[in-house]
Amino acid sequence: MNRIHRMFVLAASAVAACFSSGAQADTYPSKPISIVVPFSAGAGTDLIARVLAEKLSVRIGQPVLVENRVGAAGVIGTSYVAKAPAAGYTLLFAPGSISFANLVVKGGANSGYDPVRDFTPIVAVGNTPVFLVTGSNSGFKTFKDVVVAAKNKKLEYGSAGPGSILHIIGEVVNKETGVNLVHVPYKGVAPAVADVLGGHIPLAYGSLSTIRPYVASGKLVPLAVTSRGRSPLAPDVPSLNEIGYKGIDLNSWYGLFGPKGMPVDVVNKLNMHLNEILKMPDVIERMAAQGASPIGGAPEVLGRINATDTERFGKIIKEMAITTD
Repeated sequence: MNRIHRMFVLAASAVAACFSSGAQADTYPSKPISIVVPFSAGAGTDLIARVLAEKLSVRIGQPVLVENRVGAAGVIGTSYVAKAPAAGYTLLFAPGSISFANLVVKGGANSGYDPVRDFTPIVAVGNTPVFLVTGSNSGFKTFKDVVVAAKNKKLEYGSAGPGSILHIIGEVVNKETGVNLVHVPYKGVAPAVADVLGGHIPLAYGSLSTIRPYVASGKLVPLAVTSRGRSPLAPDVPSLNEIGYKGIDLNSWYGLFGPKGMPVDVVNKLNMHLNEILKMPDVIERMAAQGASPIGGAPEVLGRINATDTERFGKIIKEMAITTD
């Protein structure tokens, strides 16, 4: 009888949990939602988060507020969400650097979170393709030109700083292509691009939002994009993959996460709304202005992207002992 009683209790508990989960989704949200952005207001991450917050608020009938919690290359804001209650009222809007920031920031290993295990993926918001660019007077017209020149002399590339997504991608490209470009860190993408324009360094990695005006004016030449295929935002630029470096598929990206253990029905409700939002023409246009194109899909799509980058970027970070303050 004890065994039968235990089986009955377990079955009843499972049924109650199902009803409870459904009830949570039916009543969610019953108060304002906070989307934490771990970077400053006005940056690309923040601007896209505010577009989504504005649209989501209309659809769910509750205020959706963007909260900037900055510091330690995003680790402070990310850690805050990891420790928040998992009811769906504190969310994280983060770029792809969530997958490795706690590895490169000094003391980040003590942040108390794992980028995969401690978050619930909600939706992959967008890709931000990364381009290798050169000045129009450098003499380089293709990536193959860079490969040939690098065999005979030292060539440098600029990035947004040590441990930035552009630095990590640059080092992965070096490893995968066998081209030994020397990293020169800057405090942001704009100064790196400025030095390419001034002829102080030959190459830099940058996002479309940064390089677009200089490409349009003919001052910068985009040699390649690091994603598997060409970007729909810059269809004339070949990918490293199509040039002949098979398997290279490196993007910066944006995703919406919650703390570990969010109710599945709440996740699915948010995912449904956000997939619809990402199809809106004005949202697509506003994201394109920041150099991003929508991804969307089930929560598992974001989970796979984050897990893949955590593994492959983690390897290069440890191998090269990459750190930043």
